[in-house]
Amino acid sequence: MAQMKASEALVKELANWQIDHVYGIPADSLIDGFAAEQDLVRYIQVRHEEVGALAAAAESKLTGKIGVALAAVGPGAIHLIYGLCDAKMDHTPMLIIISNVATNMMNTHYLQDMDEDELFAGLDTFHRQVSDAKQIPETIRSAIQAAYETQSPSVVIIPDDLANVEIEYEAMPVNTHPKQILMGTDEQVAESIALIKQAKQPVMLVGTGIRHAQEEVVAFSKKFGLPVIPTAPAVGYVPTNFENNLGPQGTIGTQPAFEAMHMADLVVMVGTSYPFMRFMPSGLKTIQINQSAQALGEQFPATQMVQADAKTYLNQVLNAQPEDLPASNFLKACHVARKNWHGYLNERVSARPNGLLTPEAVLRQVSQLVTADTIYGLDIGNNTVWSARMLPFGDGQMMTMSSWFGAMGYALSAGIAAKLSYPDRRVITVSGDGGFSMVVQDILTQVQYQLPIINVVLENGGYGFIRQEKAKAGKSDYALKFMNANWAGVAENMGAIGLRVTNDDTLKEAVETIKQHLAAGDKRPILLDAIVTDEAPLDTSNMKLDPDKYSDRMIGQFRVKYHLDGDSYPSLRRILNRIEEEG
Repeated sequence: MAQMKASEALVKELANWQIDHVYGIPADSLIDGFAAEQDLVRYIQVRHEEVGALAAAAESKLTGKIGVALAAVGPGAIHLIYGLCDAKMDHTPMLIIISNVATNMMNTHYLQDMDEDELFAGLDTFHRQVSDAKQIPETIRSAIQAAYETQSPSVVIIPDDLANVEIEYEAMPVNTHPKQILMGTDEQVAESIALIKQAKQPVMLVGTGIRHAQEEVVAFSKKFGLPVIPTAPAVGYVPTNFENNLGPQGTIGTQPAFEAMHMADLVVMVGTSYPFMRFMPSGLKTIQINQSAQALGEQFPATQMVQADAKTYLNQVLNAQPEDLPASNFLKACHVARKNWHGYLNERVSARPNGLLTPEAVLRQVSQLVTADTIYGLDIGNNTVWSARMLPFGDGQMMTMSSWFGAMGYALSAGIAAKLSYPDRRVITVSGDGGFSMVVQDILTQVQYQLPIINVVLENGGYGFIRQEKAKAGKSDYALKFMNANWAGVAENMGAIGLRVTNDDTLKEAVETIKQHLAAGDKRPILLDAIVTDEAPLDTSNMKLDPDKYSDRMIGQFRVKYHLDGDSYPSLRRILNRIEEEG
């Protein structure tokens, strides 16, 4: 065993787990260990601990490796809660390390003496405050193991006077035990096939559990003739150009996905515990395939529950069904509806309400910058809706978002994590001006570490997603509009490349300028500040279009409100009826 400071042993233990960088603002005496061992683990100095915590959560979602964030006692520690909650709700392994006041100052009402132990106790699975310097490396080890095993965050609290105490340390071998790959039984496979064959209008709803089963999802959809509806966090796992992909359903969704989901008589749920299933009709049949027993039946009473790995079980069913099922009229109708939807998006790309660009137009141009290896960091709000509808996926692109917690400011933070984790891949973030203004200071972090990230800001001067919700409820948008800075100018002052676009010409010029900087190997981050209309995206959370469920008057009112022409964008029900009449 070697003699060293406990803070150095902490860093060596992180390196022992293949952790090569952490995020934070110097955490009291803990930083001394990182200074001494900076060749082992880089300390990424963010400008706000919240960004560091969100970056750590995003890194874990993108890589599968644990993300780590550190902060000093009191205020610094509290700032980490934002990202910790995101990790907890998205079932993401993450390690938070925070300082506390010296042991002899605890519970004495000393400066910044707060009960961090109590504060964090309900926000993690593993939670421990060390009381002896010798405990530090072993506690870090246990915290990392627990985070991986439970897919949740761990918190370690270290009193400031313990970090630089001399201890003995020797790295132990890291034994990672892969999770058991669960398979379905022959009886379950036969039942799944029977349920699909009995259904007239089945759909496939897929979540993040298909991360390693993307090819199987496409093959399964083709063989059984199932339209595919990804949940919003799983948008990037289904190719955009796959003809059976209807896009997500709900607020962050599309017209064909909403209608198909609400006309379905069977939903094959793969790798998701979709929270909005609770609003579906009670008589709907479902097959739920999930690795987690807890997720089965959690949101909806499933007809068949299969605890199995998505990739494994889909292959089992595919192998048991030798021939493709013939395409149903329902699937054919979904194809027509999907084509119509793309026509609607093209219309939005061309529209210029009050002479302003639409977000769809901006993202269509930004798509020219997308490569097969692009990683997207998406913020929360209407920008998420537009991104899910407009950005291309399926050639190897990755995407991360704050799906359950809905943390504003996530995109810029995720961009930092993506570029540090995958330095050779292109990284594009998309934010609204509300979320971006919360974390704009960390453009400096991107500049400091020479991270050539393309940051797109859709600027409409307000909290658009909340305004839309208020408008639906008949409420005012009081306090939901705000003043903006010239964000491109702010970025320039921080040492980044700032581009402000207000019309088609400046948008095209900006995209060409970005291409030139990228081709030249410029290491500066880029901010594309696009001034766009404040029109809300088409509300696809409750589309009143089905003539079997709504009166002509209600359908007409909905179409007028959302400028959705009935001839160009007929309901899925009418498309299906026409196909069946034509025989």
